[in-house]
Amino acid sequence: MRREPIVLFDNGDHKCLMFDDLVTGDGVQSNQFLIVDNGQYLLLDPGGDLTYTPLSLELSKHIPVQELTYIFASHQDPDIIASLDKWLLHTRAKVICSKLWARFLPHLTAGYLALSHGISTYDRVIPLADGGAAFPLGRNRLYAVPAHFLHSVGNFQLYDPVSRILFSGDMGASLVEDASPVTDFASHLPHMEGFHRRYMAGNKACRLWAQMVRKMDVERIVPQHGRPFIGPEMVTTFLDWIETLECGLDLLGPEDYQLPRTTR
Repeated sequence: MRREPIVLFDNGDHKCLMFDDLVTGDGVQSNQFLIVDNGQYLLLDPGGDLTYTPLSLELSKHIPVQELTYIFASHQDPDIIASLDKWLLHTRAKVICSKLWARFLPHLTAGYLALSHGISTYDRVIPLADGGAAFPLGRNRLYAVPAHFLHSVGNFQLYDPVSRILFSGDMGASLVEDASPVTDFASHLPHMEGFHRRYMAGNKACRLWAQMVRKMDVERIVPQHGRPFIGPEMVTTFLDWIETLECGLDLLGPEDYQLPRTTR
């Protein structure tokens, strides 16, 4: 039996829920998020077939799923948005994503949506320009925050000023089996260092991102995989680390671009 979602924030009118235990089998642990504000609902990075059925069942305990207002896709990976066709069919949600990926989303939606149900993927997509955007949810606003090349070329994070949570996608992700808060940064580092060195494009993007976040009122950084960073001290510790991390292009040299010498 699945446990109840983790309540990240709840002031009565505005609520943020995290589902962290829906992936089974060989899939990488991932977190899915629901934000509720005064009768409107946003689902963040719902995932693919591994999570669609358990997630929709869990959501039905909290909201009328067919009335979902938005789906926010931080980038294009399968663990982010591969279940898109099912959400388009069974909900009324608009899909918010980078303009770079909006044109590719029809590849994730079967032809039967248009032929049998008259559903146009393009009509349901809200493409984001590179600068991001603010958009209403209920009586408040959420912000699509630029996070390009961290790790996707068209990448956005979601900032909720009511809860002061930055839903950071793959930034801050860790390869662990749960989403309990980080309490010891040094012991947590091995669970995320290799991932960030490979998946983040380079230090320049990390540094610019960290400088932006320092200017925001962020009390929590909550990634799509693994454990969140909660409280000003832990958020600052993470920003100090990522701001100086060499990763991606910083680590490449001529030896990484050679004709392979081995045969499988």
